[in-house]
Amino acid sequence: WFRLGDRDLATHLERTRLLASGQTLTEVTRQLCSKLGVAVNLLPMSDAPIRTILDTDAGLLEFQDYFVRRHAEPRVTAIRYEGALRAPPAAALASLLTEPDLAAIFIAPSNPWLSIDPILSIPSLAAALRSSTAPVIAIAPIVGGQALKGPTAKIMTELGLPVSAGAVAGHYRPLLDGFILDDADSADADALIADGLAVGATHTVMKTIDDRIRLAEFALGFAAPR
Repeated sequence: WFRLGDRDLATHLERTRLLASGQTLTEVTRQLCSKLGVAVNLLPMSDAPIRTILDTDAGLLEFQDYFVRRHAEPRVTAIRYEGALRAPPAAALASLLTEPDLAAIFIAPSNPWLSIDPILSIPSLAAALRSSTAPVIAIAPIVGGQALKGPTAKIMTELGLPVSAGAVAGHYRPLLDGFILDDADSADADALIADGLAVGATHTVMKTIDDRIRLAEFALGFAAPR
């Protein structure tokens, strides 16, 4: 059920080989990025293993079992991140988050519970965001009451949350200075502003490379000192 192409398999095998040789995940990631021509400074959240485990109506499921094998169909009642409480952040990431010239920290418009919370479940990383002098800004993964892809909306409903950009902002609220939502959800802005958040509204749906560039430019402009 876990089908991978040749390149994916080769990458996993090489990563396993490098980790078995004693390298950290940070070092392995740097090597793979170099070989694949990825120029950005891509850092893992930790060099220690952390597992996403979902409590569902089909029992306890690891993430790949839930997401790939079962197509995210089981009903989710809770999510845990095993190993997070004792995992230190990757040293390079911890250092980066304390740099005095850090301009902004963006939380990408990905699934809050399956993609972002595994990172924020490391206590010292969440604390670093709360104490950072750089603005912390999240971009909503919900547009017009719908998730653009994946089980975000389904999970929100199963956890008893409204499927809205405002609910995502509330989930991240202790960490945030600002929130970017889609023009379609501008009605949520007033309540968020009243809660002390800076709010920006724009077209957040990214279908083309130009869409991605435009949203990135908007986010950087929104984060810039006024």
